Amino acid sequence: MFQNKDKWWVSVLRMEKSGQDQQSVDIRIQNIGGIDETSIQIHSGVTALVGENATNRTSLLQAIAAALGTDSYTLKSDAEAGEVAMTMREETYVRRLRRENGHVESEGDSVLENPALAELFAVLVDSNDVRRAVREGRDLREVILEPVDIDEIHSQITELVDRRREIDRELDRLEILDDELTELELERTRQTEKLEEIETELAETRAKLDGLQSERGDRERSAIEAELDEKLTQLGDTRDELERVTAKKESEQKRLTSLRENRATIRHQYESQTPPDEAELARLEERLDALRDRQRSLSSTITELQQVIRFNEDRLAESESLVHRELGDGDQSVTGRLDPASETVTCWTCGSTVEQQSIEQMVGQLKDLREEKTEEKRQTASEIADVRDSIEQMRTRRQEYEELDEQLTALEAKIEDSEATVADLETRSDALEAKREELEAAVEQLQETQQDELLELRQRASELEYEKGRIEGELDSVTTQIAETEQALTAREELLDERETIVAQLRDLRTRIERIERNAVEAFNTHMAELLDILEYENIGRIWVEQTETEIADGSGDTTQRTFELHVVREGDDGAMYEDTIDHLSESEREITGLVVALAGYLVHDVHESVPFMLLDSVEMIDGERLVDLVSYLEEYVPYLVVVLLPDHARTFERRLTAERHHLVEV
Repeated sequence: MFQNKDKWWVSVLRMEKSGQDQQSVDIRIQNIGGIDETSIQIHSGVTALVGENATNRTSLLQAIAAALGTDSYTLKSDAEAGEVAMTMREETYVRRLRRENGHVESEGDSVLENPALAELFAVLVDSNDVRRAVREGRDLREVILEPVDIDEIHSQITELVDRRREIDRELDRLEILDDELTELELERTRQTEKLEEIETELAETRAKLDGLQSERGDRERSAIEAELDEKLTQLGDTRDELERVTAKKESEQKRLTSLRENRATIRHQYESQTPPDEAELARLEERLDALRDRQRSLSSTITELQQVIRFNEDRLAESESLVHRELGDGDQSVTGRLDPASETVTCWTCGSTVEQQSIEQMVGQLKDLREEKTEEKRQTASEIADVRDSIEQMRTRRQEYEELDEQLTALEAKIEDSEATVADLETRSDALEAKREELEAAVEQLQETQQDELLELRQRASELEYEKGRIEGELDSVTTQIAETEQALTAREELLDERETIVAQLRDLRTRIERIERNAVEAFNTHMAELLDILEYENIGRIWVEQTETEIADGSGDTTQRTFELHVVREGDDGAMYEDTIDHLSESEREITGLVVALAGYLVHDVHESVPFMLLDSVEMIDGERLVDLVSYLEEYVPYLVVVLLPDHARTFERRLTAERHHLVEV
């Protein structure tokens, strides 16, 4: 499965690279590593930086890494400021460096906002953590999963689960609304039929009233008739106003009940929380600042140590070459012939004469110090993450506490306004009720005073008008509810689609780590097997990674810990296969293994999407022919591959590779 996907990616990359053949990246450098000032052009394909040791090839890689945004650089030792500018795809990124209080600080724009992926899987210098993990026999699963924010994945899962619950509740509510819609439509039918009946009776009553008034002709209405008409009109208006006030009062009372329930809920949440300790928060913020300063200091120290180590190793290499050339001279001491390490050399730092072995011991101590500082930096990064999480939790708790307090204050004000509104509506309702009763009594008294068919018809017509208005109001309300319900139900399909999307996202998040592990193992095993076939190392049958699970006790019960176990299978002289360890691999074989692990991480984490570069340094232990094969293999996956070469390796490159997509740059 992975191989098919892998070949698909290769074809896509080739298509992309075919369109990039004429694209190049221009880099201007000032005071980086050992460089005063220079510029270089990186072409798509392979760019090889060729030169002897101590010719600033590594400094050029540092400049590229600095432009990408990583901390894999050093400022020139005699400079207070430096700069690197990278122009790529018509965009220019400028990163400026300055020395402050013994530390190197940076500012400006870099290509990457988050350079962690590049540091792990693209900037493959000698101190690269992936390569070091292979050398030191550490668990490869840790370095492969280092860019994965497991806490963030769990946070996303929690958010999606909460949203899915909200959608489920809303879908349940819509299901109820669907049933209510049927009842509302039946109610609308009943009210429509009732309105038709009242309109028919009202028309008949008005016809009788008009006929009776026509029979009486133009006689003046009696004073009682006129007064009754006035009272009936007032009664109708009063009833209408009373109904409106009653509806408003009921609505406001429902709102008041909802506000009080909401206040009780918020008050319970408010009282159940404890505000964060501001003094502790301030202490944590100071601790975070101190840790970040320490991390920057350690980064600067590590890169400076690396530069010193590389400088001394290059000088030692030159001295050893000189000793070998002079071993046959008659003036050389017997001790020097038997043990070249005891040969004395002139120290290039202080000018005194010291044994070469002393300098080698000093370099070893510097390497130990670099490892110590690297481990301290890793521990500092872990502590920074813990302190940052604690600060974020406290700030979140403080914000939630303040928001609850603000909500309670706002709810108290709304409740006071609502209570005043209810009281006012009750007063108005009581007054209208009294007025209605008074008018009804007056109408009844007038009817008793003069029993007349005309008066009865007028009263009946008034009652029918009132009833008609009431039913029309109820019908309008039902019609509005139907429209609102139908509108709400239109969101059901969108909610169902969103829920389906959330379920897919949850499935992806819950299996992401396992998928990355599986793909990383498959990628490493596939590419390692292919490279071993190409490079033809003697008596190595196979190098592969196996996913293993171990039960461990953590105090709360046994848990499963997953690891990547690296296996080495060799072929004996008799053709039999046997398992060996990584410690018994040659330096060349071990470095090839580390680079393949980095390639697996580069592919699995889709590093190419943000980092089109891969930088290779410290590969001189790989012979020229195999290095050409390795670079040719990596080129299939990386748009811009930059490699540091010695002149001997460069001649092999020049002999075997075409110039179209392979560029040699003399340094």
